[in-house]
Amino acid sequence: MKIGLFIPCYVDAVFPEVGMATFKLLKHLGLDVSYPQGQTCCGQPMANGGFERQAIPLAEKFETLFGGFDYVVAPSVSCTAFVRLNYPRLLAHECQTAKKAMDVVEFLHDVVKVNRRLGTFPHKVSLHNSCHGVRELGLSSPSEQHVDKFNKIRDLLQLVDGIDVVEPERPDECCGFGGMFSIEETAVSAQMGLDKVERHIQTGAEYVTGPDCSCLMHMAGIARKQGLKMEFKHVVEILAAGL
Repeated sequence: MKIGLFIPCYVDAVFPEVGMATFKLLKHLGLDVSYPQGQTCCGQPMANGGFERQAIPLAEKFETLFGGFDYVVAPSVSCTAFVRLNYPRLLAHECQTAKKAMDVVEFLHDVVKVNRRLGTFPHKVSLHNSCHGVRELGLSSPSEQHVDKFNKIRDLLQLVDGIDVVEPERPDECCGFGGMFSIEETAVSAQMGLDKVERHIQTGAEYVTGPDCSCLMHMAGIARKQGLKMEFKHVVEILAAGL
């Protein structure tokens, strides 16, 4: 299968190490992955800000760049969810990429079905379940529903040697980032983030990990501002550590 690696704009600009770790991990697993040149933003910021029409040309470009791949894999649950759920509505024709777009966690868990040992990360890690991942992509079980508990992120992390994975109280409660919400409701967003960071700290973990850099960025900024000692790493950085 041919995999097109989509690196969202904020990952490319702010967290390039996450993009490189994703590519490294997919290649380590023997997968046919390539990075199409010329890729840009998926259009999520425009649509979330109320300017959906400005997102349409970006969706069309995404279709052109990634239409020939079997899967489009990204290390971002929010961007993946936007492509999968909104492109079929935004585009005036049948959307191919929405059917193929997958977050790297669900791709490795559900399609590749990784069951071999990966890298080494001898640390206690608190797991952050981002809202888009829980409720739009199904990476873990939502606490408000009466379903058997599962967590695809935890399943993958258990393949890493030396790791101790824990979860905070209220494991799928929002961290307060929410894209435009953090700008329009700054005080509420900051307090939600502080509450979330403190719950992660209460686990005794050294690191917080999750599938979306935006949530990790929000919490890391709050932790630094408060002088709290906690490190933040995207899940693919941990899965690829030591490979």
